[in-house]
Amino acid sequence: MRLDIYRRAESGHRFSYLAVPEGRLIPEEATNTDWETEARGLEGGANAEQLSKYAIAGLEQQISEKGYAITSIHARVDAGD
Repeated sequence: MRLDIYRRAESGHRFSYLAVPEGRLIPEEATNTDWETEARGLEGGANAEQLSKYAIAGLEQQISEKGYAITSIHARVDAGD
């Protein structure tokens, strides 16, 4: 599955990330914040090492359940990473 990745700034110079299947819009329940495009068309799946830097746990399960996946509040990524 190919994914589009978005990010939003959080307090403490950290970011949260949102992944949606490529070409799909950000779901309505997640559009209440300002998301910026981070990457488009990244290859997902078990071998997608490039996705690990976004700290999205259970990516495939979240997408299956909600249509999108998001960084946990406990796993936000430092802006310098």
